[in-house]
Amino acid sequence: MYLADSRSTKAAVAPDTRPGRRPAAVPGTVLALGAVSLITDISSEMVTAVLPLYVVAGLGLSPLGFGFLDGINNGVGALVRLAGGHLADRGGRRHKVVAGLGYGLSALCKPLLLLAHTLPVISAVLAADRTGKGLRTAPRDAMISLATEPEHRGRAFGVHRAMDTTGALLGPLIAFAVLRATVDGYDAVFTVSGCVAVLGVLVLVLFVPGRIAPVAAPTSAVQLPQPPMPPRPVLRDALGLLRRPELRRLTVCATLLGLTTVSDSFLYLLLQREGDLPAHLFPLLPLGTAAVFLLLAFPLGALADRVGRRRLFLAGHGVLLLGYGLVLSPWHGAPAVVAVLVLHGAFYGATDGVLAAATAGAVPAQHQGAGQALVGTGQALARFACSLAFGAAWSLWGGRTALAVTAGALAVSAVVASFVLRTADEVPT
Repeated sequence: MYLADSRSTKAAVAPDTRPGRRPAAVPGTVLALGAVSLITDISSEMVTAVLPLYVVAGLGLSPLGFGFLDGINNGVGALVRLAGGHLADRGGRRHKVVAGLGYGLSALCKPLLLLAHTLPVISAVLAADRTGKGLRTAPRDAMISLATEPEHRGRAFGVHRAMDTTGALLGPLIAFAVLRATVDGYDAVFTVSGCVAVLGVLVLVLFVPGRIAPVAAPTSAVQLPQPPMPPRPVLRDALGLLRRPELRRLTVCATLLGLTTVSDSFLYLLLQREGDLPAHLFPLLPLGTAAVFLLLAFPLGALADRVGRRRLFLAGHGVLLLGYGLVLSPWHGAPAVVAVLVLHGAFYGATDGVLAAATAGAVPAQHQGAGQALVGTGQALARFACSLAFGAAWSLWGGRTALAVTAGALAVSAVVASFVLRTADEVPT
């Protein structure tokens, strides 16, 4: 069944380094992982697009209850990410196995939604789905890092995020098409979503290698004895990565900036209200951000390889701050809405894959999973805390005041982060 594993003949997959052969800037492994993410995101976003309506209108759950449910499940995913990264590293670079468990668990949860009609059951299914996402994220990013030459990691992550975002664009469109074409719309969406998720797992099994050797490792045409495998990392080693100054700086800055990053849902709601956007156009706002992200992910990733990933990561938050300013400005109407969505998509293009590429250069190959998990978990938990704080601030002061305070905090955080990350001139690694 594991065709990709059998092709490796129990050897780690390494780039072709024969004379006259130049390794591809974006290896086939990255494209295969991008295809898996594209398909999986179609499945996930199909559910995400209809879930609020399903639980609020269909099952009678209050919006506050849904917000709490969604927040708790996001927190579960962030915490599980640490376990996913550690397990992948401890397995002797068998990141595919842990990622496959994550993808498989999420695929199993989609049809289980057909049986979920009460809050406890829905909560359990969504928590399992988020657990799967948490398990697979760090091993997936580690595989991208290991398969790509260090100087090309920015564009590799850009290509992956572009393919992932294509799925985020297609998922809601397919969900709405299924709703319009069927009588039992929600059940049909969950069923189709489950089938698509299984397809993503099959692509992972068939086309992603089981073991990936770091491309920077020296190779030779002469068969040399294989060096002994390093001892398996233990959890203490994973947490000890924070003693590495570069990784510690990235984690601190990702967490600090995440504490002042408003969740997409709150931003879209503010944009709709401040921009006087008709309610029926509200579902198009996430598609606008995703479309811009899709267009800019690769070029901004390639730019990060040239100008420095930490520098572009900070610049991306400056773009987000400008977007907040436009929401608060007296400029209203469709042009203002489009401008904010462009800036929001550019923010993701300059930060999402770029942060993963920067993290890859800050940790050794045998700890890629744990390193990605540490930075990603810090950022995810910080954004979760920001969502709770922003919701409370909105209730107390109103949306505009809450956003103004958050924008001021983001400006301060960006200045602090620029000092934290200020080291010797960055050489992309």
